[in-house]
Amino acid sequence: MRRILLTFALLTLAAAPATAWEAGREGTICTLTHIDPIQGEVRLTYDPSGPLYSITVTRPEPWLEAPGFGIAFTGGAELTITTDRHVLSEDGRALTVTDRGFGNVLSGLSQNAVAAVFSGPVTLLFALEGAAPEVAEFAACELLPTA
Repeated sequence: MRRILLTFALLTLAAAPATAWEAGREGTICTLTHIDPIQGEVRLTYDPSGPLYSITVTRPEPWLEAPGFGIAFTGGAELTITTDRHVLSEDGRALTVTDRGFGNVLSGLSQNAVAAVFSGPVTLLFALEGAAPEVAEFAACELLPTA
């Protein structure tokens, strides 16, 4: 069933207007953000002092409590990543996962057409058009001096 939804997502997102992915830096923290006016916001950070990566997906409505979180990448080098190490913000709208490495996430973002973010019954779809160069900039950010 999820594969059918993802195939439909590819067709739907192909017809939707593209929104930008943007790499940046906030002090010593590297950032990669994408805002979709309907689905919500994806924000990755890299803190070289940890080192620690995070991904936060914020949606208009609260996430439901669920035992797992995942991202299914389709339309290229297909990959699904899951974890049970996610936390919800106080208002339940933001779901965050942290880890010491995000190689699979960065590869998925740069090599595919759609990221389907899911937890429990909720699935959000994010177009990855234009993400690859911004992902490369985000990955290179960790190598740059901070001072």
